[in-house]
Amino acid sequence: MSNSESNARTMVGKVVSDKMDKTIVVMIERSVKHPKYGKIMKRRTKLHAHDENQVCKIGNIVKIRESRPLSKTKSWVLVEVIS
Repeated sequence: MSNSESNARTMVGKVVSDKMDKTIVVMIERSVKHPKYGKIMKRRTKLHAHDENQVCKIGNIVKIRESRPLSKTKSWVLVEVIS
């Protein structure tokens, strides 16, 4: 089981919502280059993650990892609070 956990995707992002019970919304920012014009643009993705102990607050930087689907929109789990 530890082998499959090491292969799971991990992301670092900022908590933008903690209003739900045991769930946080994490915003991931990434930079992409426009295919035709070459401009570097910021793209944002919001992911729902499971926070079992409800330790996260809005503005925290967190690390999350992919897991099995826990609900309709939630398939990520909180690994650690970075700051």
